[in-house]
Amino acid sequence: MKIAILSRDPKLYSTHRLVEAARSRGHEVRVIDVLRCYMNVTAHQPTIHYKGEELTEFDAVIPRIGASVTFYGTAVLRQFEMMGVYPLNESVAIARARDKLRSLQLLSRKGIGLPVTGFAHAPDDVQDLIKMVGGAPLVIKLLEGTQGIGVVLAETQQAAESVVEAFMGLKVNILVQEYIKEAGGADIRCFVVGDKVVASMKRQAKPGEFRSNLHRGGTASLIRITPEERSIAVRAARITGLNVAGVDLLRSSHGAVVMEVNSSPGLEGIEGATEKDIAGMMIEFIERNAENGRTRTRGKG
Repeated sequence: MKIAILSRDPKLYSTHRLVEAARSRGHEVRVIDVLRCYMNVTAHQPTIHYKGEELTEFDAVIPRIGASVTFYGTAVLRQFEMMGVYPLNESVAIARARDKLRSLQLLSRKGIGLPVTGFAHAPDDVQDLIKMVGGAPLVIKLLEGTQGIGVVLAETQQAAESVVEAFMGLKVNILVQEYIKEAGGADIRCFVVGDKVVASMKRQAKPGEFRSNLHRGGTASLIRITPEERSIAVRAARITGLNVAGVDLLRSSHGAVVMEVNSSPGLEGIEGATEKDIAGMMIEFIERNAENGRTRTRGKG
């Protein structure tokens, strides 16, 4: 097969591993900087050009699109889909996952357990918003934040009001969520490929920090998850429409709750913690499922 990987940096661990896994299985692979692509949007023969040449004859595309380039990246991926190239994750599903509010609303509608979450526009409603999610301490998140950036723990009512009002004054969209103290600064990353959790790890925040992201100094270790947690992770990925997803869970006093569904989960932490060939599993999924023009979300925007 001829596989394209949409990545801005071929030296990134995840990109390098996917290239290595695909080539070891006899596939032809090319890493393409999504921002250097430009498109001819036409009804009869849509095309993608890259650094002066037309990209043709790819069988599958693996999107590794960073959050900062979601809009343009999903537009390029849509163009590949229009050309009949099989996407490991579809553009519609990636857009759903990147919109934290939209993805939480989709999960909520299907009965997936979530932290109590509030969303508001007007600063006049701050006190009731905070009360709605159970009061301080609580977590305030930028809607567009990634890797723990733009996530604040407000430990008192006054601090919560000040932070929420400050964010609203900057005209940015935020979520306000209950703080699940019993999680102890740890979450569980479940790596889903297809309809199966292929690996899971516990991410523990460093002392004095509540964000467990590895980019924030958190540590990763192997963990055994329950059948319920496994089922929740698979359902969350399916509801979002992702074939490959990193589903982040918290263990709360009322069961596992989904924090986030990540459409482009990193491989370094999970492969290091579990010693599993996750990249190889992703390539195997493409081998089993790649079919010209096969997209589940076709026609759904």
